[in-house]
Amino acid sequence: MITFKRYLNRNIYYLFLIIYAVSMPLKSNEDFYEIYKYLHQNPELSLQEFETTKYLEGLLEEYGYEIITNIGGNGFAAILKNGGNKTVLFRADMDALPIKEETGISFESIKTTKQNGMDVPIMHACGHDIHMTSLIGTAEYFSKNKDSWKGTIVFILQPAEEIGFGARQMINAGLFKKIPYPDINLALHVSAQTQSGTVHITPGFAMANVDSVDVTFYGEGGHGAYPHLTKDPIVMSSQFITTVQTIVSRNLSPINAGVVTVGSIHGGTKHNIIPNHVDLQITVRSYSDEDRELIISRIKKIAESIAIQNDLPKNLYPIVKLRDEYTPAVFNNPDLAMRAKEILSKELGKEKVFDGPQVMGGEDFGQFGRVEPKIPSLLFWIGAVSQKDYKEFLNNSKKLPSLHSSKFLPDYEKTIDTGISSSIALIEAHLN
Repeated sequence: MITFKRYLNRNIYYLFLIIYAVSMPLKSNEDFYEIYKYLHQNPELSLQEFETTKYLEGLLEEYGYEIITNIGGNGFAAILKNGGNKTVLFRADMDALPIKEETGISFESIKTTKQNGMDVPIMHACGHDIHMTSLIGTAEYFSKNKDSWKGTIVFILQPAEEIGFGARQMINAGLFKKIPYPDINLALHVSAQTQSGTVHITPGFAMANVDSVDVTFYGEGGHGAYPHLTKDPIVMSSQFITTVQTIVSRNLSPINAGVVTVGSIHGGTKHNIIPNHVDLQITVRSYSDEDRELIISRIKKIAESIAIQNDLPKNLYPIVKLRDEYTPAVFNNPDLAMRAKEILSKELGKEKVFDGPQVMGGEDFGQFGRVEPKIPSLLFWIGAVSQKDYKEFLNNSKKLPSLHSSKFLPDYEKTIDTGISSSIALIEAHLN
């Protein structure tokens, strides 16, 4: 009797939530569209997803999920157990971007936030509002259809994906000690280049390692009219920028992909002054860990060799700093990808499911699969372009806004429908 009372004390809250959730009618797709519109109109920047978290926690509590809050800041997990011995993790990201929306839609975001004393506009320009809505629709289905599946589902709502920080923060906060350990990890992402109602899957490496590298070249400044009396860091930086472009073409295997892009260079104050230093910012993209290490190593060696060529003393050698912003590549387990393609071909139709290309964009979902023991993972893409816009794109009469564009707006109804139905099919197939 004492044991039973303790059981009730610990679980009565979730028991009542489950009873309440089961008794409530299923939401219609129109309800999910309204959830999407709310999320779209109320975006929050990375590490500021406070209201988004509260809103989503409330919805998932309504469905009878056990909520584990404050996992790495605003991250949380929602768990539903229904017997069985298999567990699926499904992740959606919550943060938005500092972009002023220019879609003209009736529920356009006009939200701003204070950052460094300035008003910064915010927009869901990467589809995270679609991702969250798809997760909510999927979660509601499984809470209402317990007779169709057995097992455990763990929904992860992750903050700070846009800065490559959220997944790592959740893992460091003990995520996998707080939830049932999953057999597989799943996530979806909208595609700004494919038609709504379709899905594409990339076996193997799907998205890239992403690193940010800061390089500072030092020299001995002076008058621009007397360059022979100086050690010019602008010239050294120019040599460096040109030379690092050979890393991928002359150090990586021709069948391996990589990117070294210098996105920022700042140095000097006036036409006729040679400065004492120049600062560069570089993005590095790769797939394998070996290629990543090779590229970073070559950047350091090239910078040092240029200093040596210019007879700089060691105290003026360049400083190469690898920022603590590493996002690992997303690797789709090939067997899981093949199985997912078969499942979704039956769910959506063969003509709507296809192999997708590798991309050099980054996504920190890859972190969830790199814990020990490693978890087979899959990120699949759902098309977000309306049929009309896609036809015009194919006819070269329309340019499609990319992700992170102020004009990016998914064909949200069809995209949400596809996101929910695809997610349900994949989760249910694994559990059963």
